Amino acid sequence: EVYTVQKGDRLLIRNNEIIPVDAILIKGNALIDYSFVTGEAEPISKQSGDKLFAGGKQQAGILEVEVLKPVAQSYLTQLWSNDVFSKDKSGIFESITDSISKRFTVVLLTIAFISTIFWFVVDPSKAFNVFTSVLIVACPCAIALAAPFTLGNVLRIFGREKLYLKEASVIEQMAKLDTVVFDKTGTLTTNQKNMISYEGIALSEEEKQLLTSTLRASSHPLSRSLYNMLDKNNIQTLDEFEEEVGKGISATAKNNSIKVGSYEFVGYYDELTSEVKNRTTVHISANQLYKGCYIFNSEYRKGVAEIFEQLRTDKDVVVLSGDNEGERERLEELLPKGTKLYFNQKPDDKLNFIKALQQQGKQVLMIGDGLNDAGALKQSDVGFVISENTNVFSPACDGILDATRFNKIGDFLNFSKKGIKIIKLAFLFSLFYNLIGLTFAVTGHLKPVVAAILMPLSSISIVIFTTIATQYVGKKLRTNINK
Repeated sequence: EVYTVQKGDRLLIRNNEIIPVDAILIKGNALIDYSFVTGEAEPISKQSGDKLFAGGKQQAGILEVEVLKPVAQSYLTQLWSNDVFSKDKSGIFESITDSISKRFTVVLLTIAFISTIFWFVVDPSKAFNVFTSVLIVACPCAIALAAPFTLGNVLRIFGREKLYLKEASVIEQMAKLDTVVFDKTGTLTTNQKNMISYEGIALSEEEKQLLTSTLRASSHPLSRSLYNMLDKNNIQTLDEFEEEVGKGISATAKNNSIKVGSYEFVGYYDELTSEVKNRTTVHISANQLYKGCYIFNSEYRKGVAEIFEQLRTDKDVVVLSGDNEGERERLEELLPKGTKLYFNQKPDDKLNFIKALQQQGKQVLMIGDGLNDAGALKQSDVGFVISENTNVFSPACDGILDATRFNKIGDFLNFSKKGIKIIKLAFLFSLFYNLIGLTFAVTGHLKPVVAAILMPLSSISIVIFTTIATQYVGKKLRTNINK
């Protein structure tokens, strides 16, 4: 866990991983993207001995760093604590609350003056009590408290169940979703369990060593699966490392070079393509010579079929994959009949697909691995990253879902809808209280001292109601997750 990291600890940072703490660079070629922290577009090159700040993303292979400060004292944590980073991302209920609050005072004063004038004419002895009671008993506080207390409780329950949302307004968007788009590799499949075989020219020990060192620097799901399978002895320092999103990775060390990725990326010849075109593969070339490919028989996550069945009851479900058609037959057997499957989708294709859905009026949830899907995650109304390693995520996403909770996505979406219903009920309760209280106050049946007691009770009752209601619904969520 990142919060257990202490000063002096040594950490390995792979390509595309976030630096979690302020640290000193010990070993490796550092090209740090600080756009997530500072907005600076160009990555910054760092040398051994340079200071690295938390929040930067490594883009040039693997690094070894020594921790300077624990995460709570990092530059990024202090930066986020600054008020300048508060953004106006108000949700619909916050907007409604603001709108009601602005008009509430005007309406309240109007009612108070009209009722006071009326009682001056009918019974002057009651006029002052009526005026005071109206001003005291009517309270917008309950309306203002309903949304933040409910959303805050829902956010906390989500976190406890390993869905980590960026902000509370995401919950409101989750309740509106009508389309769910899944990436395949690293999302529907797990990088922990894959049957992998090799076809091609045998790799020399030197080539295997360079391949392992190159894969070690990448955080792509297929890279991690292949790295976990290979012998990890004699890891070497890379002189150069580069990753092209959606294509592959390349590296050099001791005047040797290697490319790992798609057949186009490594220079796979057309006459060989037909042999493996319908399988998930990672191709290898060493020193500009094509060597062969590793063939993956993917292991799908537990509960994939069930989650698709659950989501299809009220949502459109789509699978976008950067892989070839090799998995179509298996997916058609695994997933409900009629599920839309699209293959050979590059990152830009996924982004444009999401845009096209939104132009049709769809509210889209994109679920990906956070690496090749950053554009689609950012474009979607809500973007989730499925993570088996919390050091790897995309700032474009709205939430990080622990891989162990993948088959509970439907339960999380249903819970968000129930949270919104609780807010609406709290609004109605507050409105009902104000109408009843004003009725008694205007008719002269409510004394100011009683009104002073009732006013805070309305706010307290809303807090109690939203807390109990969300805890009750959250308990049912926990029960479903633990089944």
